[in-house]
Amino acid sequence: MSASELSTVRVAVIGAGLMGREVASAFGRWFALLDSDVRPELVGVCDVNPEAIKWFRAIPGVRYFETDPAQLLRHADIDVVYVAVPHHLHENLYLDVLRSGKDLFAEKPFGIDLPSARRVRDEAARLGRFVRISSEFPFLPGALRALNYAREGRLGRPIEARCAFLHSSDLDPNKPINWKRQSRFCGEAGVMNDLGMHVAHLPLRLGWKPDHVFATLQRVYTQRPDGKGGMTSSDTWDNATVRATATIQGESVPLCLEMKRLAPGETNTWIFELLGTDGGVRFSTKEPKTFWTFQRGSDQLWLRTDLGFGTPFKTITGGIFEPGFPDILQQMWAAFFAERKGTLGSRVGCATPDEAVAQHELWAAALKSVAERRCITIAEVSS
Repeated sequence: MSASELSTVRVAVIGAGLMGREVASAFGRWFALLDSDVRPELVGVCDVNPEAIKWFRAIPGVRYFETDPAQLLRHADIDVVYVAVPHHLHENLYLDVLRSGKDLFAEKPFGIDLPSARRVRDEAARLGRFVRISSEFPFLPGALRALNYAREGRLGRPIEARCAFLHSSDLDPNKPINWKRQSRFCGEAGVMNDLGMHVAHLPLRLGWKPDHVFATLQRVYTQRPDGKGGMTSSDTWDNATVRATATIQGESVPLCLEMKRLAPGETNTWIFELLGTDGGVRFSTKEPKTFWTFQRGSDQLWLRTDLGFGTPFKTITGGIFEPGFPDILQQMWAAFFAERKGTLGSRVGCATPDEAVAQHELWAAALKSVAERRCITIAEVSS
């Protein structure tokens, strides 16, 4: 698509950390996309830490360098704001963005808890702003194949489904505390707030909204070094296994959602599995080029397909290569801009505010399940 056919969207970032820099990198490589009809322009950055902002000064086109979000939001020539900050800051900043007349790309979990997520969703609807939530893994070729397979009705009768996101970043007990390990910043849901949108996005997009939940939550390390020579409380949940029942193809089916920061041997592993009497599908980022499908016949077969660069938005990259995290983050942003413009078509879209609220309902039910040691209906937390 020629440059003259592209519409420019001016974006600002609040939160100049890891994800803010990834977004800047994705925009800087935008010319690699062949069929996006939008050209994003990063025009502003905001962070309370002036040192964090310095990296962005080397990026052409960035003209606003602020330490106060309110000052950034006063600039009229900003169309979209991406916010990547600790969870306890989500609600106020998200509402400020919406009320400034700008659209919002929000980092998960979309508020520190269920009431917070509802307030943001409802205000966005009231103001008519376009809002989506970050969730990158559905844009991997294997995840897209799994999504399409689940929609094709090839399972026979569904047996079970599982989605997991696993890493081992907290296995070291000497790792100093940070905000994600303190509930006043991360939220009572702990790891579910941190990783939950990754595991809930595809099940919710497929319409598998659970109705019953039973959870097992683990707090493995209750103290961590405070970085000053002492120890301090680490009070968030480290690992979560949420067992639910969901309706898949008209039948009540077990759905297991796993979110773990203490999973030995896992660097950053996303898993999707769906099994039925006639077919099934498995995909894991541990084998990013491999897509498994099950067939029942005279023999029971697991068939392996070698994947290439089959992303939703075409790029200059050859089909024999494989995408990495920077690629799927760019694909996610391309989907955000396309859906905002009304040109997404049949491609997969980013997580919606309703889906973000639905995943918070799951985590609220999980917390209640652990507190009361029983199975919880979603109706108990959704009213």
